[in-house]
Amino acid sequence: MEIDKVNQYLMANAKYFNSRDVMLIRDGLLEADDSKLLPLMSTEFKDPTIMLIISILAGQLGVDRFLLGEVGLGVLKLITCGGLGIWAIVDWFLIMDKTKDYNNQRIQQALMR
Repeated sequence: MEIDKVNQYLMANAKYFNSRDVMLIRDGLLEADDSKLLPLMSTEFKDPTIMLIISILAGQLGVDRFLLGEVGLGVLKLITCGGLGIWAIVDWFLIMDKTKDYNNQRIQQALMR
């Protein structure tokens, strides 16, 4: 892809990724051909801030884990009421990084197609 398109894409979507992953994503985008542009543009990412709010409001029910595709952990969190609240509180500090890792996996999958 052209460097201008890659830079525009990263400027628009950088908040969805960990800062340590942005340069790796940039390199992957630069190596990708233009046929991967449409799948990348149609890939939807989870907003880490929204996931934090969901985790605070409905974390004891495991909703945050379900949204990240972690169904088993979501069910376990639901059954235990967020590990009696302890797991839910721990997730408040972890959910943003987990969301960014989830988004990184999504873009890597889109680049591999």
